[in-house]
Amino acid sequence: GCNIGFCNWGNGEVAYYTKSPSNVVVSNGVLRITAKKESGFSLPYTSTRMVTRGLHSFKYGRIQFRASLAKCQAVGTWPALWMLPEDRVYGGWPKSGEIDVMEAVGHQADRFFGTVHTSANNGMIGNQKGSSISKSKDEWYTFEINWEEDRIQFAVDKQIYFEYLRGDSVDVWPFDQNFHLIMNIAVGGTWGGQQGINEASFEGAGQIMEIDWVRVYADT
Repeated sequence: GCNIGFCNWGNGEVAYYTKSPSNVVVSNGVLRITAKKESGFSLPYTSTRMVTRGLHSFKYGRIQFRASLAKCQAVGTWPALWMLPEDRVYGGWPKSGEIDVMEAVGHQADRFFGTVHTSANNGMIGNQKGSSISKSKDEWYTFEINWEEDRIQFAVDKQIYFEYLRGDSVDVWPFDQNFHLIMNIAVGGTWGGQQGINEASFEGAGQIMEIDWVRVYADT
């Protein structure tokens, strides 16, 4: 895993990930991840990607993020609270799966997305499985999944809006292995940058995703 200075996952993102206090800080008990326009790096923007790989992973359970995108709504933003396999038991992406607990893009106002990617259904071939829910981005929400042996349910403030059911092969259900957590703001990219980037919105304080807490209820 490469969570600092990583070369954008192949998604065409244009932010250089750092651990600088200007990109990630805890203040008054709230974690703030900031994406901003900044010179002196190999990419025109900086941001942070926080990864628990090697620190904390689990299989099955209830995973919750209490977060706000009130300050992260500009065109070009692509914030995400998501999960990747710890050991890639079935091979590299997308064979071992991906679970996107929450994604949002600045050019789609007041909408949050929950998605899974597998070998059979993924973003590279445009048939990933997921849904979305309409909510104001100005508020705080609890984004969560309930991940069981035969299903993954996606909810915002306990309102379930998507359920993915287990299939009969690892091509559609690689979700029987440990996963770790990731929190980041991407800038631009294949989805976040579909309608360009509002550069002025990344000046000054930049675009900020706030996370109050993360909770994992799991046996492993």
